Parts: sequence; structure tokens; C-alpha cells
Amino acid sequence: MVKQSLLKQTIPLGLIIGFRFFGLFVVMPILALYTLSLEGVTPILIGVVVGGYALTQVLFQVPFGILSDKIGRKSVIFIGLLIFACGSFICAVSDDIFILVIGRLLQGAGAIGGVVSAMIADLVKEESRTKAMALMGGIISLSFSAALILGPLLGAAFGVKTLFGITSILAILGIAILVLFVPNTPKITYSFNANDYKTSHILKNRNLQIMNLTNFLQKGFMTLAFLIIPIALVKAFGMSKDELYQIYIPAAILGFLAMGPAAILAEKKGKFKSVLIFGILLFVLAYFLMLSSNKWVFIVGILIFFIGFSMHEPIMQSLASRYCKAHQKGSALGVFTSFGYLGSFVGALVGAHLYEFFGMLSISIFVAIVSLLWILSFVFLANPTSQKMLYLPLREVKALESLAALKGVLEWYVNECECVVIIKYDKHLILEEEIVAFIKAANVR
Repeated sequence: MVKQSLLKQTIPLGLIIGFRFFGLFVVMPILALYTLSLEGVTPILIGVVVGGYALTQVLFQVPFGILSDKIGRKSVIFIGLLIFACGSFICAVSDDIFILVIGRLLQGAGAIGGVVSAMIADLVKEESRTKAMALMGGIISLSFSAALILGPLLGAAFGVKTLFGITSILAILGIAILVLFVPNTPKITYSFNANDYKTSHILKNRNLQIMNLTNFLQKGFMTLAFLIIPIALVKAFGMSKDELYQIYIPAAILGFLAMGPAAILAEKKGKFKSVLIFGILLFVLAYFLMLSSNKWVFIVGILIFFIGFSMHEPIMQSLASRYCKAHQKGSALGVFTSFGYLGSFVGALVGAHLYEFFGMLSISIFVAIVSLLWILSFVFLANPTSQKMLYLPLREVKALESLAALKGVLEWYVNECECVVIIKYDKHLILEEEIVAFIKAANVR
């Protein structure tokens, strides 16, 4: 849809979100252990410190998404990065758990995940969107891997406060990349009332509801894993904090390698549901393997979990962006991302209590039951492969409003920067040739 290459469209935004992910996750492998050394710590406060950033993400993600639909993605991303930098700085200078909680909450208030995804969706053709999301996912995975490797090492050598200081610097670097390398999104004219930004319309969309649930549960299981894995490895298996990277490195590498095949299978073969379901089954297997008192079986469970988690990453946001109208992308992906962060918060809070009072068996049973219900929800998810895009020069299309008479045309909008009309249609209801013939006939009249 734009003339720039896929790499130029995606990499700067991928780096911005990658820096942010690195900052959030570089502390995660040792954060739960760090909080145990602070006075006044309770299971609830541990959960809030680990997942508290996700709570404010939930509160601000949707407003940021709606605001980005109105004033532009780039401005909102700038504001979010600035807030994130301030929160990271507060965490770096905090001396007690309560100030740390405030800093973590402020980190989450820079809620730009959905806005970045919406901006990529704006810049990239829908047919290439899974590739773009996979590329962004690859950058995130590399950041994630680096965080898992460097977090325990740097934390052991310099302390957790230093990690938060690095996060603040990376946020400022992200602002520089945004200003210097990220293009403005194209000016779009919509085929309907572009002032209709009601979140209720998005929340009533069944397909988006299922994708929101998927993001909620996937992120919840991820945060739950990050809460129990380091504690179990250190307390149950006698590993030291600076040895945790030996587990996280192969886990991150295997997860990264799983992303490509998952994206190809989903995009090329149309197996979106199959990839999601397989990833869920890996979650269940992983949590039951982590029941073992054998260290190596537990580690295999960790590796399988990261594979399942990474298989989901390239396709979830791409799917969510396909089920909403073009003018709702910022709002819809804001809601989608909010559910993910809500899952992170709930996973940390619930996991802390389950692990503290009931043990690992209760967590595994809980994951298995929820996963079964999660898989059943995909019965109601529409197949996105039926939706196609038609791109026509604006000069060749007249009487655009007449497209409303065609059954199967889902929406259309105009990219004024490139003078292109984009028509989204259901290939099972109408063919591209029929649309072109209709437009030619309308031009003659």
C-alpha cells in the first residue's frame, strides 16, 4: 500500500517495541527473587510488582488506541515512550517495594503496543501483514532472548536497579528512532463515518472477542510461567540466579526458531486455528512437565512452553487486525493489547497465590481446564482467509458509494497519499472480476 519496502516499514517500529519489550522483560527472570529481599513483601505485592505494569497497560491501551485513530499514531507513540522512560527511571531509583510498585505502574501507563501494531497495519498491505507481524515478532523475540540472557547476568553483576536504568535509556533511544526513521501513516479517507469510534462496536465483534480472549490467556500463562520458573529453579533445584541464563538461552532460541514455520503454516496454508490450538496444547504439556521433581524434566517443560508461546506471536495481532474495520484498527488493537496485559496482571496475581498456597499441581490443573475451554472457543472463530484486498488507482474508480450495493464488499477506503482505492471483499461471496466489472459499468453511467 505504500512504496517503501516491508523492511523500512516494519524494522523501526519493531525496534521501538523491541526496546520496550527488552526493558520490561530484562528484569522478569529475577524480579520475583529481588522482591523477596525487600521489607514488607507479601504474595500480593510480589504479584503486583511482577505484573503491575500490565494493570496500567489495561487502563491506558484503549484510550491510547482511540487517540491514535484521531490525532495520529506517531504522536501517541512518542507520548507513550516518554511515560515509559519516566516509570523506568522511578524503578531505578526506588528504595522500597512501594516506590517500585509505583514505577512499574507508570511503566505500563506508556501503553503503545496496540498503537504500534495499528501503525504497521496502516503501512503494510493486508496480504503482507502476517509477514510484517512475524518480522516484528522476530525482533521482539530477539529482544526477549537478549533480556532472558542478559537479565540474570547483569542483575547479578550490577543489581536490578541498573537494569531499570538501562530500560530508561532504551526508551529515550526509541524516541530518537521514532522521530528520525518512522514514516507518517498515509492519509486515509474512509467509506463510512470515520468519527464512529465507539469501543462498544468492537467489543460486540465475536471474532475480536475470541482474539481478545486468546491474548488474555496467552499472556496470562506467560506471566505465570515467569513467576514460578525462577523461584522453582533456585529454591527447588538449587540453581543460582546467575545460572538461569543457561536455561533461558536455549528456550529463547527454540521459541525463535518456531516462529517462522508457525507464520508460514498460518499464512500460506490458512492454518491459523491449527497453529493456535497446537500452541495451547504445548502450554498444557509444559505445565504438567513442570510438575516433575526431576530437574531435567522441568527444564524440558520450560523449553516446550517457550515454543508454544512463540508460535502464537506472529499470527495473533495479524488476525486481530483482520477482524476490524480499517478506521477501528487503533481502537481494536488497543482493546486486544489491553486484554493481553490484563492477562499478564491476572496471571501474576493468581499464580502467586496458587503457587504459595496450593503448589504446582493446582496450577497445572488450572491451566489444563482453561486451555480446554480456550480451544473450544475457536469453533466460533471465522476463517480469515476468505477476506481479500483489491487495489485500484483512484483515477479509475468513480461513484465509490455505489460499492455498497455489492454483496460481499466489506469496506473500502482511499489512500490519498498514493491515490489508491483499497476494496476489502469476501471471496466466497464475490469475485475480483465482478467488482472490477461493476466499477467499469459505474464509470460509464
